[in-house]
Amino acid sequence: MIGVIATLRIQEGKASEFEAFFTELAQQVRANEAGNVAYQLTKSRSEPNTYKVLELYKDQDALTHHGGTDYFKAAGPKFAAVLGGRPEIEYLDGVG
Repeated sequence: MIGVIATLRIQEGKASEFEAFFTELAQQVRANEAGNVAYQLTKSRSEPNTYKVLELYKDQDALTHHGGTDYFKAAGPKFAAVLGGRPEIEYLDGVG
């Protein structure tokens, strides 16, 4: 199991736009990626305009497949239009 935590800081006034396109992306991931176990957007309670994406994949092949999908690649420009800085990505290995 591979976990990913992506921390995304969104520009002021862009949260609704971000949440809308991310919801569509998450639906595509869940519908089309058998190796994806979880793909959940969460919003920080303590840091305004900060979101964390919690992702779980069965293995490295599933994670690699996710990054290569057309819909994930198409989301790049949408992310660029709303992000308030570089995303912070942490990769985790499952234990047990």
